[in-house]
Amino acid sequence: MIVAAKTLLTDWPSSDPKLQSVEHLTEHDFEKIITLNPEVVLLGTGKTHCFLHPRIYLPLSSHGIALECMTTAAACRTYNILMSEGRNVAAMLII
Repeated sequence: MIVAAKTLLTDWPSSDPKLQSVEHLTEHDFEKIITLNPEVVLLGTGKTHCFLHPRIYLPLSSHGIALECMTTAAACRTYNILMSEGRNVAAMLII
């Protein structure tokens, strides 16, 4: 799902449970969040921390949006902290 201050999208990255893992993410999966114009995106990668190849999140980088990868639990905690500071943050969470 994608979570932002006034947005909740539950169809990300896919409604197909077989595709809901960090290994299946593509550049296309990061295009939805660009319209929210966050300053930073937190990617919750599930129970295990993973890094992505920069090519995959190029749509974010080309718009000046930072990406931080972490476990989903850590992304949720970090999201709450950044929101409480008034930051423009969005979280992309794989559960």
